[in-house]
Parts: sequence; C-alpha cells; structure tokens
Amino acid sequence: MSAPLKFPFPDIPGEGEAIEVAKGVLWMRLPLPMALDHVNVFAFEDDDGWTIVDTGFDTGKTRRIWEKLLSGPLGGKPVVRVIVTHHHPDHVGLAGWFQRDHGAKLVTTRTAWLFSRMLLLDEQMVPVDETIAYWQAAGMDPEVLEKRKTERPFNYADIVADMPLGFNRIKEGSCIHFGGRDWNVHIGNGHAPEHATLWSTDGELVIGGDQLLATISPNLGVYATEPEADPVGEWLEACERLSGYATDTQLVLPGHKLPFTGLPTRMGQLIQNHHHALDRLEAFLETPHVAGDCFPPLFKRKIGAGEYGLALVEAVGHLNHLLHEGRVMRTKREDGAWIWQKFR
Repeated sequence: MSAPLKFPFPDIPGEGEAIEVAKGVLWMRLPLPMALDHVNVFAFEDDDGWTIVDTGFDTGKTRRIWEKLLSGPLGGKPVVRVIVTHHHPDHVGLAGWFQRDHGAKLVTTRTAWLFSRMLLLDEQMVPVDETIAYWQAAGMDPEVLEKRKTERPFNYADIVADMPLGFNRIKEGSCIHFGGRDWNVHIGNGHAPEHATLWSTDGELVIGGDQLLATISPNLGVYATEPEADPVGEWLEACERLSGYATDTQLVLPGHKLPFTGLPTRMGQLIQNHHHALDRLEAFLETPHVAGDCFPPLFKRKIGAGEYGLALVEAVGHLNHLLHEGRVMRTKREDGAWIWQKFR
C-alpha cells in the first residue's frame, strides 16, 4: 500500500515572505486575481545566485512583491536562472522581466517557449470568428455568448512580460544542475503541452508545476486553437508514465496549494478521478446534450459565472476523449452546436 498524502508545511508563506522547505529551497506565494488566488514559486540557492521556478503574473503588484522577496528572503543575491514549467501566464508571466532586467537565463521546454512567444503577439480587441464558432459548437449559454461577443477577451500580453529572444531548452531525459542537486526532466501533457516536471536524483524533491497537485486537478481544456484535441487522454497517459518515478517520501513542490508527500497515492487518485468523471459523463449522455449541459456529472457542484469558461472547455475536453475512445457520437445542430450522445 502506498503512503497517504501528508502536508509537512501546513502554514503558507505571507506576502513577501518565504518558507524553507529543504536546505537552500524557499517556497513563496504570489497572488492571482481569480478563484485560484495564488501561484507557488520556488527559489533554489547556489553559490553564484538563485534559480527561480515559475514567476507569477506580470503586474505592478507582483513586481513589487518580487522586489521585496529579492531584497529580503533571497538576501540580495542575483537570480541567475528562471525555470518555467509551462506556458500559462501565472507561471511564465515575469520570465522576460527576469531575463531583461536581472540578466537571468530562461530554461524551459521548446513548446512552452514557442507558445509564450506566439501568444504574446496574438492581441485581440474582440473575439475572433473562430473563437465564436467554437463557443457555439460547445453550446455556450446564449446570454453568455452574446455578452462575450462584444467583450475584450483575455490577452496574454496583458499579464506576461515581453520575452527577449533566446532560451535554454529542456526536454524528456534532460538532466540539469541547480540548487546543489542534479535534476531529471520528465514531461507531462494534458494541462499544458510539454509541461516540465523535475525530479531530484537524490530522491528527495519533485518540482510538479500544475502536473502534480495534491488537492485539486488542473484544468484539461480544449480551445479554439485545437478544437479536436484530447487533453484528457494526454493527461491520463502522462499520469500513468510519471507514476513510475514516484515514491512515498519525495516532497512535491506544486504550482498551487501545499507541498506534499505521498505522490504514488496522489497519482492513483488523479487517474481514478478522471476515469470516474468520464464514466459519469458517458452515463449522462444516455440523453443527448451539448457540452454546456455537462457540468453536473463532471463537477458535481454548481458552476458560477467566474468558472463558466474553464468548466466549458473542460467539458469539451472530456467529451472529445469519449469520442476518441468511440464511446460517444456527435451530430451538429442547426445553430452549430454539437449534440453528444452515448452509443447505444
């Protein structure tokens, strides 16, 4: 039997503060203006300076907190390296600032870097036609759809600093040294393409990003950029593969919530939870539904307005997986919405 989850550091660091979770390893938190109201960042000390893992959004508030951290817990030593686990803005937002203003080297996967650079250029005043068509295909609530058609959508450049050319690539099987340790890189997928996780060769620490979280599951969404994608299938494959590296005693440093031990147990939970959600969804589709109807079997709770967008793309993600597995079929309604139904 695998060991249960444990949380050896139940007290969270305050704003501008850090908690040492291992020798030379600091855990810090930065605020996010959303339901998931924080992102974890970590600093690893070497003789020549610090390696930072993930960065938070690029906002004036976040920069001020970083200045406080740099002069306080980090003792004024330089940041020589920034490792970005994946391209989402709460993780990469200030990577370019550390590069340009602090002279740090950026280390990330090729896909994360390319996505970041691409999305920085994709500024939109209103949703493009392809996004509206995707929302219609998902059966977005008509009132929500009409409102969103005229709203300025989220733009990556609003909260991600400009990124100068050049980065250091890591990939599956890479080994890098920082914080007095050697780290093996293993790649996850599903939540973000080519998501880096890093495993210390001494067996003590795992940098999990959003791939390895203890009490929540990351969003597995489908977007207009790749409407036929199967992030749930990619996620399940990654969980099964990464489980082979997990031990009961590793301290996992996640992108959100608390550091934890008991990773094999958690990997089993993550896999099981999504299989159960897929089974509930398949049963729900005994009666035909659009993706926007499918929140109850997937989430088992009421979805508020602030969560609606993420819930919708995750519903499409699970429906696409059932379609790829041949467990459901779909037909297009006159208004462009896909109607999903279980094979009888």
